[in-house]
Amino acid sequence: MKRVLILGFCALCALNGVFARAQKEAPASTGAAQAGPSDASLQNVLAKKKLVLGLDDSFPPMGFRNEANEIVGYDVDLAKEVASRLGIELVLQPIDWNAKEQELNTGEIDCIWNGFTITEERKAALTFTKPYLKNAQVIVVNADAPYTTLQDLAGKTAGLQAGSSSVDALNDAAAFKASLKGVIEYKEYLTALMDLEVGGVDAIIMDLVVANDNINRSGKAFRILEETLAPEEFGIGFRKGDLALANKVWETLEAMAKDGTVSRFAEKWFGADISIIGK
Repeated sequence: MKRVLILGFCALCALNGVFARAQKEAPASTGAAQAGPSDASLQNVLAKKKLVLGLDDSFPPMGFRNEANEIVGYDVDLAKEVASRLGIELVLQPIDWNAKEQELNTGEIDCIWNGFTITEERKAALTFTKPYLKNAQVIVVNADAPYTTLQDLAGKTAGLQAGSSSVDALNDAAAFKASLKGVIEYKEYLTALMDLEVGGVDAIIMDLVVANDNINRSGKAFRILEETLAPEEFGIGFRKGDLALANKVWETLEAMAKDGTVSRFAEKWFGADISIIGK
């Protein structure tokens, strides 16, 4: 079990190295654009003195409910500190992850901040900050399962979360998807992993950081295949055009990275500073 966790962490660190180099080489335009004079998003949030954050409250370690039913996590800690520095209240609003963009566009929430993967499709519909964390889509199986590669899962059934980037990763891996007997969508990953444990599915496609956290936290006999589906980047999503708010949040995160706050939160939730803010 320790070997599985070490492999998973090493894989994430390796991905961070690759992505950090890519980010340094990327043009400056890859981040949030500069706000225009007509963008009142920041003023609106400051005027109402609260930032409503939409999240899946069963997505550890990014955002989830603890034993006291409080919503906690890495993203929650970051967002609380950002709100505090802006002098406003943070409101955590659990949402149906499959309807997250609708919640944002109808004004029910101000941002999506919960292990939210940046994709080309989402970038076309939303405004994103720069990436703050690197991730990958991986395959989780029961520890005693005979599978070691994606090819071993041919003719088997895989599960994933509806509306998640796992869906995109699977669609992009056309040959692997075609080899599967079937794909089952779940509302959230905790249910998916429980189904995996009892043999309802043969594998779960999910985020590496979440998979590692679940194995470490639950102590259950899962393991992560070394072969991954796709690398990813986490960003904070805002309504299309809400540039001033996105820029202010990112500016605050950069200040937090400089003074060591981001590193402290990363150590708390991941056991190492795997953040890429300002790196």
